[in-house]
Amino acid sequence: MIDFKSFTLENGLRVIVHEDPTVQIAVLNILYDVGSRDEHPDKTGFAHLFEHLMFGGSKNIANYDEALQLAGGENNAFTSTDITNYYMTLPAQNLETGFWLESDRMLSLSFDPKVLEVQRKVVIEEFKQRYLNQPYGDLWLKLRPLVYQKHSYRWPTIGKEISHIENATMEDVKSFFNKHYVPNQAIMVVAGKVKFDEVKRLSEKWFGPIPRGNDYKRELPQEPKQVERRFMEITADVPADALHMTFHIPGKFDDGYHTADLISDILGRGSSSRLYEKLVKEKETFSSIGASITGSIDPGLLIIGGKVSSNVSIKKAEEEVQEVIDELITSGTSTKELEKVKNQAEASHVMSEVEVLNRALNLAIATLSGDTNLANEETTKIQQVSVEQVNKSVKEILAPTNCTVLHYKSKQKEII
Repeated sequence: MIDFKSFTLENGLRVIVHEDPTVQIAVLNILYDVGSRDEHPDKTGFAHLFEHLMFGGSKNIANYDEALQLAGGENNAFTSTDITNYYMTLPAQNLETGFWLESDRMLSLSFDPKVLEVQRKVVIEEFKQRYLNQPYGDLWLKLRPLVYQKHSYRWPTIGKEISHIENATMEDVKSFFNKHYVPNQAIMVVAGKVKFDEVKRLSEKWFGPIPRGNDYKRELPQEPKQVERRFMEITADVPADALHMTFHIPGKFDDGYHTADLISDILGRGSSSRLYEKLVKEKETFSSIGASITGSIDPGLLIIGGKVSSNVSIKKAEEEVQEVIDELITSGTSTKELEKVKNQAEASHVMSEVEVLNRALNLAIATLSGDTNLANEETTKIQQVSVEQVNKSVKEILAPTNCTVLHYKSKQKEII
């Protein structure tokens, strides 16, 4: 159980406080309710670009990292399809430094053209290294537009293409910032060796004067129900054939989400899962295979992915994955198997909350749903999933008409 208190400033900033006197650090986590799904189809990659720009200095702080390090702190950030999250840890006695740093860049981020050019080059280089010049790196650049045909999940967080970042103007950047990086679009969690009254005082002092932004009403195109199998084949200079199969599932805060998560665990979590046992250990069809979910706020994906053994055709590999899926659909799961994956999921969640930083993030994401206490209901929701729910959902989720398949074939294998 994560104890917390909360309040909201007049400018709309939601603040959650989690006191933990057993640690010596303080955590300050600011979640902005903006991800790649909020971008215009012709101007993608902006949320990720801002993950970098927010460290480029602000009106009163030329070097964010240096100022934090002088206070004994560390920081990082990440962008997803749904959120942009900034977090820091620092000695509890230096907490106010964190408030100073975060409030200054929320109020008056530096729009120095030199900073934009530096970060633009960093992001473009990352795009090339991670997505274009790495084996299988372009997989999701290819697969997302096939899986999502309407919703803005059809491009990854890095963006659709490099040109969108190359052509981003200062006006584009300022417009995106003023729309999304405002108090009423943010959730701040302060956790660790902190006191509620002190956090409230510091919040009002440093964030209270920041003007509220215009309310942002998210109106994203809804992805229609998939009604036919979709298929794509790519041939590239990669070491082995790779198979990916995706299935649409409910969003993170929707009914059925935890059921879908446990189905993915039954299929492909770890070396005791069905896919691994059958197709790696027993048949040696794959050198590796697993299943997972995207965990996105809007309806997401259950993903099966694996590297095919060199002596097996990718077509045969897909047929054998389908046999495992068909067996689960036909025979269902058992109480024993479901309890195993429930216990694995619960243990992972409990272990993650040992770190106060993870507790802070969980509170922020739960608050985004409208109910901060959801952070305390995760294990209950996992345990509430029944065998009947799983056996009903596998028929819907793993239906052939809900499946998109990618064969990522190796040129090297074709030559051999």
